[in-house]
Amino acid sequence: MKFVKYLPDFGFEPIVLTVDPQYASYPVIDESLVDEIPKNLKVYHTKSNEPFKFYKKVSGKSDIPHAGFANESEAGPMQKFSRFIRGNFFIPDARKGWNKFAYKKAIQLIAEHQIDTVITTSPPHSTQLIGLKLKTKLNIKWVADIRDPWTDIYYYDQLYHTALAKKIDKDFERKVLTNADQILVVSDAIKNQFLAKSPSLTENKLIVIPNGYDEDDFSNRQITDAERFIITYTGTLAANYNIGAFLKAVEKLSKEIPEKKIALRFVGVLAESYKQLIEYTSLGKITEFVGHVDHKASIQYLLKSTILFLAIPDVANNEGVLTGKLFEYLAAKKPILGVGPVKGDAARIIAACSAGEIFDYDDQENIYNYLKDLVSKWITQGNVDLQHNNYQDYSRKALTKKLVSSIEE
Repeated sequence: MKFVKYLPDFGFEPIVLTVDPQYASYPVIDESLVDEIPKNLKVYHTKSNEPFKFYKKVSGKSDIPHAGFANESEAGPMQKFSRFIRGNFFIPDARKGWNKFAYKKAIQLIAEHQIDTVITTSPPHSTQLIGLKLKTKLNIKWVADIRDPWTDIYYYDQLYHTALAKKIDKDFERKVLTNADQILVVSDAIKNQFLAKSPSLTENKLIVIPNGYDEDDFSNRQITDAERFIITYTGTLAANYNIGAFLKAVEKLSKEIPEKKIALRFVGVLAESYKQLIEYTSLGKITEFVGHVDHKASIQYLLKSTILFLAIPDVANNEGVLTGKLFEYLAAKKPILGVGPVKGDAARIIAACSAGEIFDYDDQENIYNYLKDLVSKWITQGNVDLQHNNYQDYSRKALTKKLVSSIEE
């Protein structure tokens, strides 16, 4: 959506093909983002066949899974069965029911508008198979924008693939990587993961364009709460994010500064196991569970915070995890305290922007000391907002310029 917003500034007319909302299923919907769509943008919709109504019946859930199954507690027999079905009968994913409708409409739009470049963005990675088919049929220039790992995604093993299903999925992944003219990824680590998939892939074929922030979203900056030291996390936080040491550090510090209050706030989807852990300790008295809010409200929560907490899943190959929220954290100009791979891409970017620090998951002592220093500065200075602007290379407009450069090659 942000690429679409800024592409006309560089002389490109984007035409969007997406799913008809009446046929789609999503864990959450943010209607506020509709306001950001340019009024003159050509947007086309098609129907889709999705199995999530059946999933709800089988699993007994009222909603569909979030990323990494963050809205599910420990999987029971029915959840495991539904995941097995998803992993072995919907390859590469359960959104593939859109492909036949999208392909047919894409053929029509390419001819009607004389389109010379197609960008397919994922997840869902089934969308990349549409680009593969268009490339085979029309030999059009095809850019595969793959924003998450495919068969290396951190929750892949939770889908209980058979050996045959894994082979089929990896074959799809390899065909997309080798046939696309260019591949966009969000981090160096993901680029290296994909380069290892095939000896035919070259460095210059994979282009790193990370997620970013939109300057317009931060035009209305808020005055932070002077009475409370507010630590905010926004987004999804699943059980495998491993935030136990962080919670203990916050709890310890909260007991030491009675003259000033610490508040811990989670905005979005929090794993039930962590919610219960917090409620059963003294943290329950200082923690606010906000739940899902629209994007505009999420930005305001960032701006009203004292510092921001970032967590990266504690899984294999997590060095390249770079969520969009990291860059919005940077643009909020609040110190970032993170847990995750200390030599990962997120840690490197935070250090380069002098915006905070990433700690190992179990490093409770240093997390506590970092927090304590920030609280001390806050007590004496009133806030700890960052003053520099060395995050601006990650603006959505600057990143769209990089996309344009790749298209024009």
